[in-house]
Amino acid sequence: MITKSQFRDMALSFAGAVQAGHFDVTDFRVKGRIFATWRDKDGRAVLKLAPDQQNLLMETSAAVFSPVAGSWGQKGWTRVALDIADEATLRHAMTLAWQTVAR
Repeated sequence: MITKSQFRDMALSFAGAVQAGHFDVTDFRVKGRIFATWRDKDGRAVLKLAPDQQNLLMETSAAVFSPVAGSWGQKGWTRVALDIADEATLRHAMTLAWQTVAR
């Protein structure tokens, strides 16, 4: 299980990452673009992946990753089940999200 604190620390460990927020969501950005979010209300964590990255993660770790509903999910926004995710799997996925946005 990944806690809010672990998620935050991991997100901020990437070069140029900063914490910000919009609406009721804490977000993590690089170069002004969001690569990860956390919502306190329900503990929902989301990563911004390229659609092909999202598909690969869903094939290899379907219980951990699922697309966000609607067009956001089709664009690569991916929900992470932090209650069953391990640190290595999350770090790999978050690295992909950071790379996708930092380019």
